[in-house]
Amino acid sequence: MAQVKLFYDHVGNTLTLWFDNPQDEYICEETGDEVVLMKNKSGRVIGFEKLNFSVAKSDQLKVAFETVAV
Repeated sequence: MAQVKLFYDHVGNTLTLWFDNPQDEYICEETGDEVVLMKNKSGRVIGFEKLNFSVAKSDQLKVAFETVAV
């Protein structure tokens, strides 16, 4: 079964999502939308980080995933 890892840093206001092993990160690329793409050696995106992401302390962070057969 595939796994994703989700981290929310309420102090740094970042949301990080990994599709693959974080230790395989080789290079990062920042897009123009305050998103950082983490890539492995072959250039495949294995995760991303959303900068300036915040959730009010009274709110819960709710996450939903949809899978697509490849």
